Amino acid sequence: MPAHRPEEIHALIADALNAGDTDAFDALHEDCATIVVPSDGRRVSGREEIHAALEEVFALAPTVQIECVDKLESDGLALTHGDWRLAGSRDGHRVAMAGRGTIVSRRQPDGTWQIVFDNPLSHAQPR
Repeated sequence: MPAHRPEEIHALIADALNAGDTDAFDALHEDCATIVVPSDGRRVSGREEIHAALEEVFALAPTVQIECVDKLESDGLALTHGDWRLAGSRDGHRVAMAGRGTIVSRRQPDGTWQIVFDNPLSHAQPR
């Protein structure tokens, strides 16, 4: 499901991660989007690289909560901030992360919004 407002992107990311739906996650990003990978902080660009880099996050079978807490919007661009919490498991060990992420999104010709830049670690908090 596409975002019809930029602040919806945060909830749609959580929905995709919670459902293990990589296709839905990928569709939230522009073809040349750049993200910071939450597990290690590296930057990747393009849907293929994003998909490959996020496999390790999806492998956690995470439970994710994200709340959009602020938005700036002008001329088809938006900057949003979201508080997020992720819990999952890797090799039988609990994994938990939390922080405040920053997303830049752009209105598409059909009126929906897609991610251009996503940095979930802009204000990460180790747990």
